[in-house]
Amino acid sequence: MKEPSDLSILVKNSGEWLKGTGPESDIVISSRIRLARNLAGFPFIKKCSEDDRRKIERQVRTRLEAMSAWKDIQYVHVDTLSEVDRQFLVERQLISREIAEAEGSRAVAIDPGEQYSVMVNEEDHLRIQVMHSGLDLDSAWDQIDRIDDTVEGELLYAFHPKFGYLTACPTNVGTGLRVSVMLHLPGLVITQQIDKVFRSMQRINVTVRGLYGEGSQYTGDFYQVSNQVTLGHTERELLTMVGDEVVPRIIDYERKARDFLMEKGEQDLLDDVSRALGILSTARKISSEETMHYLSKVRLGVNLGLIDDVEVATINKLFIHTQPAHLQKLRGRMLTTSDRHVERANYLHQHLRNGGPADVN
Repeated sequence: MKEPSDLSILVKNSGEWLKGTGPESDIVISSRIRLARNLAGFPFIKKCSEDDRRKIERQVRTRLEAMSAWKDIQYVHVDTLSEVDRQFLVERQLISREIAEAEGSRAVAIDPGEQYSVMVNEEDHLRIQVMHSGLDLDSAWDQIDRIDDTVEGELLYAFHPKFGYLTACPTNVGTGLRVSVMLHLPGLVITQQIDKVFRSMQRINVTVRGLYGEGSQYTGDFYQVSNQVTLGHTERELLTMVGDEVVPRIIDYERKARDFLMEKGEQDLLDDVSRALGILSTARKISSEETMHYLSKVRLGVNLGLIDDVEVATINKLFIHTQPAHLQKLRGRMLTTSDRHVERANYLHQHLRNGGPADVN
């Protein structure tokens, strides 16, 4: 494994999950699967001493370093990072806010393509994560299952023959599996159907969160849908519930909302998305919230054929690269809020000036 002194390699690239090439990628941004695992012989993190945390981190790092298949993995000591660097990894969806804000020894191992990562000393000793572009849960599951088997071959997990994998939170006991799908749902937001749709989801043990998971706000019309509990369910049952039952219904609702908007007011919608592109392309300064709002409209316009010459992958990247920590890493210096607003506008200009509205009959 590689232990970079900074995050420059990540700054220059974008994760595979942002490329917008997976199934249903006009609506589904990414499919993510996480596995919660703990090491036998250690307390759960909240009961760990700092010495326990260091021993867990050292043991995990030593075992991962011995795996030849992981020689290109970047291993980052989160506890030694600056606040901006930790926020950068959160924005990139490579670590959680919980591990970013925690204390003591903690780390993350990151795949160069950013398809998978392993957090060390988050809520559980290990949080293994795989992210794929679009609605691609089956292949994401196949990949994380192989990774989990490989890691389990090196480390002894805390496992109970009756209850399954033991986790810090009782709702994760059993498979330790969290299946999440990030969706872009501007049609349902514009038609004011979003609350109705998600109220219907609450009855079937799924939860809805914002872009950065638990406790985060809904911005840019992004919503993460995931299973609420794992105990008593097999991996296949959870994958089927989220990937074959819940998410396809939401996709269908969103497509119907988009069809309605095109049928009842295509010119109004064209005007709305064109104005959004115009603001992003010409503003001299702009906040994160405004940027997310207008990028959501532009992304909708691109996917409906109302805007030419802007790629979905570009919009997906801008959602992440215009966040505060990313801007500061890209510019190579700390920026005040006012400076970030100016730099964000400049960055948007560089990537959107060639875009424009499509011809509409």
